[in-house]
Amino acid sequence: MPTDAPETPDAAPDAAAVEEPVEPAEPVELLTLRDGLPDITDTEAGLAEVCARVAAGTGPVALDAERASGYRYSNRAYLIQLRREGSGSALVDPIAFASMAPLAEAIGDAEWILHAATQDLPCLADIGLRPTSLFDTELAGRLLGYPRVGLATLVETLLGYRLKKEHSAVDWSTRPLPRPWLEYAALDVEVLLELREVLLAELVDQGKDGWARQEFDHLLGFEPTVRQEAWRRTGGLHRVRGRRNLAAVRELWETRDELAERRDVTPGRIVPDAAIIAAATAQPTDRDALMSTPGFHGRGADRYAARWVEALERAAALSEDELPARNQRTDGPPTARAWAERDPVAAARLRLAREELATLSTEQRVPAENLLTPDFLRRTLWTPPETREPGELLDQVVAQLAAYGARSWQAALVGPVLVRAILQADVEAAAEPDGPELLPAPPDQDA
Repeated sequence: MPTDAPETPDAAPDAAAVEEPVEPAEPVELLTLRDGLPDITDTEAGLAEVCARVAAGTGPVALDAERASGYRYSNRAYLIQLRREGSGSALVDPIAFASMAPLAEAIGDAEWILHAATQDLPCLADIGLRPTSLFDTELAGRLLGYPRVGLATLVETLLGYRLKKEHSAVDWSTRPLPRPWLEYAALDVEVLLELREVLLAELVDQGKDGWARQEFDHLLGFEPTVRQEAWRRTGGLHRVRGRRNLAAVRELWETRDELAERRDVTPGRIVPDAAIIAAATAQPTDRDALMSTPGFHGRGADRYAARWVEALERAAALSEDELPARNQRTDGPPTARAWAERDPVAAARLRLAREELATLSTEQRVPAENLLTPDFLRRTLWTPPETREPGELLDQVVAQLAAYGARSWQAALVGPVLVRAILQADVEAAAEPDGPELLPAPPDQDA
C-alpha cells in the first residue's frame, strides 16, 4: 500500500513544495536556465558522461525528483534533476536504467541540497541514492521563521527571481517528457546552491545553525510511515454509522487498493472515496444495485463490479467479533479533546504547555510544531515522570523526549516548558476544594 510521511514537523506538507509566491509589488525577473536546457540522460553513455561531470564538480549537489503523484500508485521517481558547481545541471531518466549505482558513486559523500527532503528521500532511496549529509532548504526556512516556505516563495524572497510552478502536478511517467516540463524540472535545481548559502548565513546569524544540523542529520534516517488501518483515511468515513458499514468500507478500500497497486494507478482513478462510502452505507447486494449507487459508473467501477459485490458480501458475512472497532486503537494517549473528561490534571498540563509554547514560538520565530512534534508533547504530558523534584523532573522529561525522537536542541528549549506545565497543573489541582475528579474511561463504544 502507499506510504505516508509521518504526522510530524519532519514531514513537510505537500503544499510547501508547490506553494505559489505572493504577487510582488514590483516586477520580479523570471528565473531562466543560465546554461540552457540539458539533454535528458537515458542511455548508458549519457549516464557515464553525467557521472564524470558530477564527480569532477565541487561542493554540495542540488537534487530533486519528480514523481507521478495523482496518477500512479507507486512513489517511484520518474526524473532526477541535479546540479553541482563545475558540473552544470543534468536531467536523468531513472526508468531507463537498471541501476543508479554509477550516479551514487559519482556523488559520493557530497552534501545533498533538497527542498522538502521527506518528499524525495524515499523515492531516491528506492533507486539506491542515499545521502551521507544533507541540507533541506524548506526546513531551514521554517527554522528561520519564514511564514511561507515553498521553493518559489523562498527563491523570490531571498534571491529575487520568480519561479514558475505550472507543471508541478503533471504526470511525470509520461514518455517522452515535453520540453516545457523539462525546463520546469531543471529550474528547480538551478538556484538551490545559491539558496543554501543565503539560508545558511541566516541560520548562523540567528544562532540556529546547530539546530539545523541536528534536524538535517535526523532526516538521514527518515522512513515514511506505513499507516496501520490505512482504510480509515477514506474521505467521508465520519459519516458512516455502524461497525458492519465500517467493515464494508474496509473491504471495498482494500479491494480498490489491491487493484490500484496491480495497475499502478492512484486508487481514486478506479473509484473515488465517495463511491466507497455510498456503497458501504447503501449495502447493495447485486451488480445492478451496485451500479446505481452514486460514484459507481465509468472508470473501474463497471469493470470490477463482481469484485465490489464480493467485498460487500465478505463484510456482510463477518461475525460480530470480526467487525472493526469504531475508533482505531493506538498505543498513544487519547485525543486531546477527551483529556478534560479522562484526566483533568493532564488536560491542564496540555493547556499550560500549549500557551507557553505559543509564546516561545513567537520569541524564537519557529513554528510550534517544529519546536516539538505534537505527538511527543501529548505523550509526555499524558504520562509524565512521577517525580516532582524540579531538577530530577527536568532530567527525566528530557530523557523521555529523547526516547520519542526529539532532538537535543528541542529538548533543551521545550523541556523546561513542560516541567513548568506539569508542576503548575499540580498546583491548580491542589487549589480546588475537593481536588479534580478523575472519571473512569468511557466504555468501549463497540463493546
